[in-house]
Amino acid sequence: MKNYLFLALAIVFEVIATTSLKASGQFTKFWPSVAVVIGYLISFYCLSITLTKLPLGISYAIWSGLGIVLVSILGLLVYKQKLDLPAILGIALILIGVLVINLFSKTSVH
Repeated sequence: MKNYLFLALAIVFEVIATTSLKASGQFTKFWPSVAVVIGYLISFYCLSITLTKLPLGISYAIWSGLGIVLVSILGLLVYKQKLDLPAILGIALILIGVLVINLFSKTSVH
């Protein structure tokens, strides 16, 4: 259970860092740039803790998949970036994939 907490933290900080990339103005704005660097450092540290017990492929699939979904939602809400139907369908498939891994895969350690 502790591993999933660290995986969740890794996802949250990755989403913060990735969303801050746009605000950083190609690293010309100080505080958003700091958020990018610190966010990725914390994210990778938490992910490394997760990898002590959970398989690499499963952890990375969940980390990147949920990161894509959450960053897409934040892009829509914060930056008013529109998602067309193919994008929404693709994101839904990613979310379904994460659910399948967690609910049905015996590779994932719960």
